[in-house]
Amino acid sequence: MSEAVHEHSPLTQFEVYPLLPLKFGAWDVSFTNASLWMMIVVAAITLLMFQGVRRRQLVPNRWQSTSEMLLEFVSGIVRENAGHAAMQYFPLIFTIFMFVLFCNVLGMIPLSFTVTSHIIVTFAMAAIIFLGVTLIGFIKHGTHFLSLFLPAGTPWWMMPLMIVIEMVSYMARPVSLSIRLAANMLAGHLLLKIVAGFVMIGLLGIFPFAFLLIFTGFEIFIACLQAYIFTLLTCIYLNDALNLH
Repeated sequence: MSEAVHEHSPLTQFEVYPLLPLKFGAWDVSFTNASLWMMIVVAAITLLMFQGVRRRQLVPNRWQSTSEMLLEFVSGIVRENAGHAAMQYFPLIFTIFMFVLFCNVLGMIPLSFTVTSHIIVTFAMAAIIFLGVTLIGFIKHGTHFLSLFLPAGTPWWMMPLMIVIEMVSYMARPVSLSIRLAANMLAGHLLLKIVAGFVMIGLLGIFPFAFLLIFTGFEIFIACLQAYIFTLLTCIYLNDALNLH
């Protein structure tokens, strides 16, 4: 009975389980369902971009149009929020956007796995971005980068308080960036699973089914929006490192 309840639990879709158990001493490095879907995401992105540039034409086909649209979209985010100087980091930012986008969207497929619903994945990405941006700031500005924590024109008697506030705010960036993405994916998929459970209740299931269709479209929009927000905040953080704004 408990197994049946567990099987239909909305939380079951978030379980990570090994497909290929593998251990090195005390380290568990098993190939899991999460690993599989990350590979599927990378393969899907590679296929899209390869097909987009394989046969470039003056009148682009669907593959080329899609890849060019995504490239222009992300390059616009970078230029508008981090400046032209940040375009040297465009390949990295584009990779981040595509990975988050495909993880979110492919996670909408029934029986799939949403990698970005796990805080360990989103926090790992956010931590890498945070450390990378901080390193860029110190490389470009040296110790002057620390002026980011003291807004210009701050009265001397408020300086200690402002430094603490700005440092706490800065250190919270990877936490807020990772929680925002994971929480949205987790909450949306939970609600979809719960509503889907009511669809099987006879004629009354017509109403949950209609809501399910509407909410599925909304959740796809949220999946794309969260990829945009994650990329946008990355560019804003990069702008702070490059321009000390």
